Amino acid sequence: MVRIERAVVSVSDKEGVVDFCKYLSKMGVEIISTGGTAKLLRSNGLKVIGISEYTGSPEMMDGRVKTLHPAIFAGLLARRDSPEHMRQLNDAGLKRIDMVVVNLYPFKQTVLKEGADLEEVIENIDIGGPSMIRAAAKNSDSVAVVTDPSRYATLIQEMKENGGELTSATLRSLMLDAFRSTAYYDSLIAAHLGGVFGQEEFPETFSMGMEKRQDLRYGENPHQTAAFYVDPFVKGVCVSLSEQLHGKELSYNNILDLESALELVREFDRPTAIVIKHTNPCGVASADSISKAFVTAFNVDPMAAFGCVIGLNRNVDIATAREISSHFVDCVIAPDFEADALELLEKKKNIRLLRTNAPITHDESPEWKMKRIKGGLLVQTNNKNNITPADLKVVTKRAPTDEEVHGMLFANKVCKHVWSNSIILAKGEAVVGIGAGQMSRVDSSMIAAHKAGDKAKGSVMASDAFFPFRDGVDEAARAGVTAVIQPGGSIRDQEVIDAANEHGMAMVFTGVRIFRH
Repeated sequence: MVRIERAVVSVSDKEGVVDFCKYLSKMGVEIISTGGTAKLLRSNGLKVIGISEYTGSPEMMDGRVKTLHPAIFAGLLARRDSPEHMRQLNDAGLKRIDMVVVNLYPFKQTVLKEGADLEEVIENIDIGGPSMIRAAAKNSDSVAVVTDPSRYATLIQEMKENGGELTSATLRSLMLDAFRSTAYYDSLIAAHLGGVFGQEEFPETFSMGMEKRQDLRYGENPHQTAAFYVDPFVKGVCVSLSEQLHGKELSYNNILDLESALELVREFDRPTAIVIKHTNPCGVASADSISKAFVTAFNVDPMAAFGCVIGLNRNVDIATAREISSHFVDCVIAPDFEADALELLEKKKNIRLLRTNAPITHDESPEWKMKRIKGGLLVQTNNKNNITPADLKVVTKRAPTDEEVHGMLFANKVCKHVWSNSIILAKGEAVVGIGAGQMSRVDSSMIAAHKAGDKAKGSVMASDAFFPFRDGVDEAARAGVTAVIQPGGSIRDQEVIDAANEHGMAMVFTGVRIFRH
């Protein structure tokens, strides 16, 4: 247990600090404070010792140097169980400090403020605050460090119950909060300045400053716990910034499916609908209207679409809302919802409706893709490629028609958003069959053909990687596929090309593998 007799209070977020300090003062705690915090406390009738009065040194350099003084740091760092530390403290005429109440300069808020320049951002990098926090946290057996205003009420209650003392468990909990707060703060600074200065693609150390948006009901399965964290500096259209208008709280799986829908639908300029199930599309279509695109996409595989997540790159109108409301749909994400469409869909109690509040367009901003493994983190650049007709290398005797090229490029865009091994069959601007996540490419080809049924006749095929054998092409020919787009690069490419020629198919190579693992 530690009795609090002396505290340094210096906060940017002043919510609740007056009431907290009133209780500390009532308990006989001596309060040392700085600048605006001291002014606020005094204006509320509290007796405060100014930092310059306490240290005997004036604030310097526009406030850059005020708490950085031995009177503060010796008082925080002196080990109470060390006679030598206490002797040195007494010989210097210094006192113990038992509590630090500090939260940091608003770096994040400054960065996000319209028109903030680099000089202003630099001035909002706190130095004294993190230093005091770390010093107090290092000596947490004897010093309480309070960085989160939400802790004030529980700390007051504990001190009331224990005659002004705090337990060791509380001190350790506060220490953990403290180091997390400085780690987060420094990661924000590193992330922002890395963007400003154009850091190397993969720095030697990797840190992320993420804020918890919410605890989730559970993870992928009910026995798993989960939470949703967001990047405070994220910009543009994304699930993290989307506004939920209706429905139950989002689940872990909902968020993953919404991300898959949004990443795929942003590939297309024309009105496009994406139907997602377990992060894979089970229907994709573009059309002259968003309602027609949705109907076409949903009917690719209506059985798989039961309980799906839908991504739309146009506002939801009443015609689209009527179509959606006739099915069991889990989530819809779109730029916005027209008033009558929203009113209709809100009649379905459990459907989750999200709007991005901005057009869903191609996203060319750099973005890392990350996967956590035990003991490590895999980081890569985003899978951005824009294959055009000029990039296609015709490798068969027959060149594809313009119509086939159009369909193949559409299918190729879908293919990179389907778990490997992936095969896509498409006609024009609509998918007709999807083979996803199989251990062999021929199995994916067979599944895609099975899903397409008679619609496979006259379709084109996209493959996310080369065909290791001709069997995948043979399966496609049996189903009625007329043209194939694939990366190429297999030692058996010629065997595969020969198979396409035997079947009178056109085949093009892109030279770009698009695995999704």
